[in-house]
Amino acid sequence: MKSTTVRRVALSIAVATALAPTAACTSSGSPGGHARPTAALIAAERSTRKADSARVESTTVMGSMMSMTATGALRWGHGTTGTLTITYTRGTMADAMRRLGTTSMEARYLPDAYYARMGEKFAEEAGGRHWVRYAYDDLERLAGGTGVQLVDQMRNTTPNQSVKLLLASRDVRKAGEEEIRGRHTTHYSGTVDVADLTAPDLKKRFEQAGVTTQTVDIWVDDRDLLVKKVEKGQVATGLLTQTAYYSDYGVKVAAERPPAGDTQDFRKLLEKRH
Repeated sequence: MKSTTVRRVALSIAVATALAPTAACTSSGSPGGHARPTAALIAAERSTRKADSARVESTTVMGSMMSMTATGALRWGHGTTGTLTITYTRGTMADAMRRLGTTSMEARYLPDAYYARMGEKFAEEAGGRHWVRYAYDDLERLAGGTGVQLVDQMRNTTPNQSVKLLLASRDVRKAGEEEIRGRHTTHYSGTVDVADLTAPDLKKRFEQAGVTTQTVDIWVDDRDLLVKKVEKGQVATGLLTQTAYYSDYGVKVAAERPPAGDTQDFRKLLEKRH
């Protein structure tokens, strides 16, 4: 195995970890019209945002590149903090991870960086260190604006972002009532058309990801808290589909910084040449 494989996987993990708890894009747009459930969605956005933390279970599929699951807990009151276990199940990313000895990793989110713990084969190619540190400042300097987009997603990893995205939809509507994992919920659905977006930064974010439209479905419980979300959109690498469940709002969340002696900087991995 060559160190170029390590660098390529390290870069892919940056993308994958950004996608693990959220979807391709988020929104701060506002809706118009009289038939839309605006008040209910605003209440859901506010309640979910103020809850500060939750347990998360998500499944993400991005074309042939990867299929992965993520489970753990996140806090978002002052920057994203928490721990997720990410497992790659199919796709080229899973194949690359398998060559490095594991298809599962632990990801820790801290205010200034996130950390990914790799397996023993990866450590052999990374100076004996198991953790890769992705400083947000370093990621922002990635070419083509990709890094800024990744950091924005990591720092705004909150369930209420899906509600905000739905508020930007022209056709948002109430789609019925359902029981999700034992909780009574109201289902809302809509489609976001990038061509209709008026916020320049939001529109650019979608365009950089190659998204033209994105469908959003959310399920909100009787306490105005998000229980489930499904987001689908066409990106440069294929169809992106993500389903996430949220529970135990307000749960205590902590994430320890890994030992410096067992950590390699993402930036230094990319700089290596052999």
